[in-house]
Amino acid sequence: MRSFFLLLLFSAAAVAQQSTYPQDYFISPMNLPLHASGTFGELRTNHFHAGLDYRTNQKEGLPVYAAADGYVSRVRVSAYGYGTALYIDHPNGFTTLYGHLQKYAPKIEEYVRAKQYEKQSFDVDLFLKPGELTVTQGELVALSGNSGGSGGPHLHFEYRDTKTEMIINPLLFGLDKKMKDTKAPAIQGLVAHPLSDDAVVNESKKPFIVNLKLQKDGTYIADKIYAKGNVGFSIAASDKSTGSTGHNGIFKVQTFFNGSPYFSYAFNTFAFDESRYINNFIDYPRYYSTGQRYQKLFIKTPYALSLLKSTPSNGQFSIVPDTIKNYRIEVADYHGNKTIVNGSIEYSDKPAQVADPRHITPYFVKAGNDHNYTKDNVSVFIPANAFYEDFYMDFNVRDSILYLHNATVPIHTNVEITFDAGHLPKDVLQKTFIAGFNEKKISYNNSILKEGRLTAKVRQLGNFKLAQDNNAPKIYDISFAEGKWLSDKDGFWCKISDDLSGIATFDAFINGKWALMHYDYKTRVIYHNFSDGIVAEGRNDLRIVVTDNVGNSTTFETHFFRTQNTAPVEKDK
Repeated sequence: MRSFFLLLLFSAAAVAQQSTYPQDYFISPMNLPLHASGTFGELRTNHFHAGLDYRTNQKEGLPVYAAADGYVSRVRVSAYGYGTALYIDHPNGFTTLYGHLQKYAPKIEEYVRAKQYEKQSFDVDLFLKPGELTVTQGELVALSGNSGGSGGPHLHFEYRDTKTEMIINPLLFGLDKKMKDTKAPAIQGLVAHPLSDDAVVNESKKPFIVNLKLQKDGTYIADKIYAKGNVGFSIAASDKSTGSTGHNGIFKVQTFFNGSPYFSYAFNTFAFDESRYINNFIDYPRYYSTGQRYQKLFIKTPYALSLLKSTPSNGQFSIVPDTIKNYRIEVADYHGNKTIVNGSIEYSDKPAQVADPRHITPYFVKAGNDHNYTKDNVSVFIPANAFYEDFYMDFNVRDSILYLHNATVPIHTNVEITFDAGHLPKDVLQKTFIAGFNEKKISYNNSILKEGRLTAKVRQLGNFKLAQDNNAPKIYDISFAEGKWLSDKDGFWCKISDDLSGIATFDAFINGKWALMHYDYKTRVIYHNFSDGIVAEGRNDLRIVVTDNVGNSTTFETHFFRTQNTAPVEKDK
């Protein structure tokens, strides 16, 4: 009876969650079938996916419409992240976000372009007041694109609570009716984890891959586990809706222990600043070594991810003598299609044949405390809660190289690394930064110089050293030959790159006036649109200046001709 009421409670909570959002207030932002290329909560690198991705058939420039009446509250143009993005606040307390756009609709584009010229910057983040730029439901507000960190043409679409900025699953607003899904989620793997000091699973102190057998009814039977102590599971799973070709994220997981609800989560809503908790939500060491994202169905050390719903056991199964425990794992998509794993755990006191020896070092990091470590003019500051769990950390400095554990342990908030660089000549110091490196590559970290010491904030453990970048950026593949007439062109472009510290700024000047260059870091292209109206009749002198993050700079100069007249122009002989 208790199990029935707990199950009823879980179900009632799910229904209540969905009924709090308007179902017919918003329209779909695109006149396309909703074949999602990315779903809400999907597991991504260092974050949960915060919206719903509309597949645009590998095309850019498709119409994007305002989902409801409102006003443009923010526009963000960046080469990274959401790229060209639009935020619309609506009277009912919600905000819609449209990301990876190609361009804005004319009235919004005109406003943004003016601000870019005013600030002389491609990157802008503009906050507007109510009434400055109003839109009506169904109004064209943008064209879809592939800007920013997009991996291919699509529209990224989000809902947020305007006041709290909590991100909300778009399917909760009625878009589930636009997205057909009759396929149950797929399960790629199940792992049992020994969690307590005395825990053993199938004579192993290490996580153990559990064999699954598919049944005729679509459920799975897991091989019986023989264990003792506290045990938890992680699962690799994905979902595919009708018309979608890729593997998307799942919506909900519930575990049951001897028939009672035990642990669950559903991707209904989460806070933007919770997103990096994904690195504790998944089995991070396994992900780092194999690229597979196994979602943990237990909590080892409590953390503030609001979407988790747990009993006092935190999803850990306690296996004691003379017991056989039955468990069930239900993996569901938003439309209620469900895949079930059934299994049992029998107590066994057989000793571990596979050990997981604890790596003891002099540096025990308690996750909830601040820590400072210093050696040979190198120091490391670890703030409280930079890590998810306590662990023994490797720390050493040899030959001016900092060896700071390894990248299998994820960092949640920045760790601060400082090198004494006062011994370097001034001209060398200007080009010096703290580099992360391995056998394959060297990476730049933004490094602040103060009183002869360089400090960088990092979010990955590993090896660090001082490095110099003495090479200037490159400007190449100009789209026209010097002196060419460009009257029949919409603009011009070139490519820019830097081999170490990365591009910091890029500026173009036409006849001495600053000219807006759009930047796509994926293709390394910067381009100018003649529609900006700053090109003179006849000859135009162009100067492009690109600077990297340590101040190396390259200048390219050329000229071209252009006329606004439609009559044929006699070219230079």
